[in-house]
Amino acid sequence: MCWAPLQWNIDLKLFVHDSKSDFYIGETARILVEFLEVAISSIVFLKGVYPAGAFERRRYMNVVVQGARHPQLRDYIHSSVSALLPFIQKGLVERVAVIFFNIDCIPVERFVFKLTVNRSYGSKLEEADLEFSLRSFLIKLSVSESLTRVLPHDCRWEITAYFRSLPQASTSKDAELWIPSDTRLWQQPPLLTPIKSMSSEPLCVQLYLEHPSSSEPKP
Repeated sequence: MCWAPLQWNIDLKLFVHDSKSDFYIGETARILVEFLEVAISSIVFLKGVYPAGAFERRRYMNVVVQGARHPQLRDYIHSSVSALLPFIQKGLVERVAVIFFNIDCIPVERFVFKLTVNRSYGSKLEEADLEFSLRSFLIKLSVSESLTRVLPHDCRWEITAYFRSLPQASTSKDAELWIPSDTRLWQQPPLLTPIKSMSSEPLCVQLYLEHPSSSEPKP
């Protein structure tokens, strides 16, 4: 098995911090990070990258999901997503993607979570409502295999986060885990397939698939 390091791609954008909503945003970020860990495990299981024995059935948000059981797989997903927590709280994370590559390291499929956190949200967080909305993503993922493509032999995968601004490595130990991404970009706009979206305060999430266009040059 090949384990990829946590990576970044950067899209510079200024973000204004509102300290009054720190508590609510912190709770939102915590729930979102837990959700992403479970969702990414579900995606890897869905794609059949590893034997079924590398996963085990669990219940999360009252939904039966497939969690990573193999220690290396579990630790990679957990450490990668957990390291995003302080950056999500600061509004720095724009997208989180699970990218599958062929033997030439060219992406063949991307599962993309697009995230928007309203950091000025100052009302009481309705955790039950937020979890209800996120649970629908897990249900949708479990029946989304028909939307995906068969992966090539000897494929690899990684988790990539796209930041709105560059984390300061000198002030955060979490930032030291990140390295610039060497992910190849498609030359043509990708084909997008929506899977699920939610829009509520203080969190909006979109999940969609990206595939190379039919006009994409072949390697």
